[in-house]
Amino acid sequence: MSGRVLDQHIAVFGERGSGKTVLLSSFYGLVREKEALERTFLDVVADDAGQGDRLMQNYLGMSREGRVPSTNRFATTTYSFTAKITPPAGTAAKGRNFDRMRLVWHDYPGEWFHQSPSGPEEAERRAQTFHDLLVSDVALVLIDGEKLKANTGEEERYLKLLFTNIRNGLVPIVDALQVSGKPLLRFPRIWMFALSKADVLPDMTAKQLREVVVSKAAHEVDRLRSTIAAAVVDPQVLAVGEDFLLLSSAKFTSGKIDLDNRVGVSLLMPIASVLPFERFLRWAKLAQRRTKVLDQAFRRAGPMVGLAVVLVGKLVNRMPLPARLLPVAAAIAGWPSQARINAALKLVGDKLRLAHDAAVRKGDNLHAAITQFGLDLEAAESKGILVRSLR
Repeated sequence: MSGRVLDQHIAVFGERGSGKTVLLSSFYGLVREKEALERTFLDVVADDAGQGDRLMQNYLGMSREGRVPSTNRFATTTYSFTAKITPPAGTAAKGRNFDRMRLVWHDYPGEWFHQSPSGPEEAERRAQTFHDLLVSDVALVLIDGEKLKANTGEEERYLKLLFTNIRNGLVPIVDALQVSGKPLLRFPRIWMFALSKADVLPDMTAKQLREVVVSKAAHEVDRLRSTIAAAVVDPQVLAVGEDFLLLSSAKFTSGKIDLDNRVGVSLLMPIASVLPFERFLRWAKLAQRRTKVLDQAFRRAGPMVGLAVVLVGKLVNRMPLPARLLPVAAAIAGWPSQARINAALKLVGDKLRLAHDAAVRKGDNLHAAITQFGLDLEAAESKGILVRSLR
């Protein structure tokens, strides 16, 4: 059906000063550039014109004046961006799964991890903010590169405090859920750790970031993982601290901000869209039983699933689907065939490139955009910018 919108949500957790405002402004400026439009086939605009103007003002202030945007303490703002996929001239949109993607960015103020609510009104605002971000599949936990560098050799001092503060902020919510006896079905299932301001640690790779976190703060990460697991239905369908990303919104030097040296910013849309789809397919294949979580996840990702299996339809021979995946497949409308579901798991490397090239040749910008996302994630891994969970 033409005109459908595929919503993808990302929840961003970061302490005050971790670079969230700069990151968001850099992201918006990047996706509005002509080069990005030509490469991704996506025309991205802010749904709220006022928000878009402020973000672009921040972006231009950085690029032209070397001015770092100011932050709003305790601001709890949701940003929404719609990426329109315009069919090539002479083609019809009829029958498409969707022709627009919307990225919704939920920002959880860092101050809330350090300070108790000032009163009932703020407590209610915190609860509502947390409720809003429950629709996300991915949560991004920012590790401040400047603070990590300042604690070189004693990284545990910063990392242990960071993960403990995040856990402490979640404990009251988890406790309330346990009292109610109603664990959450919808909840971010992928909690990625991202090094913000990665430019201050230019030699660090995503793999090295993982090694630092595991060696210095494994206990605190495990406690955070256990706290989150206690809040959700089917904690096996959960990845906390298994994916790592380097993020640099720009390269900051004396009196100048170089936005041409961004790292990882272009991955935010692929991470919010392709990464959950990929992970849900893998979890479904590994699952020994049908789960409510995966059923719901696939219903939400239905257009993306349908797109991927259509892409691989002509690239592989028909093959039987594992028996344990059949119940999940039966619950998902729009999957063309069981064989193609299985084949979607293998849409990587050369097959992904073939699918992308074929979409570009045909002028199918929808397929080209999604396959470009997949290629971007693979390229980021090969460059050491991203580590994806093997589970």
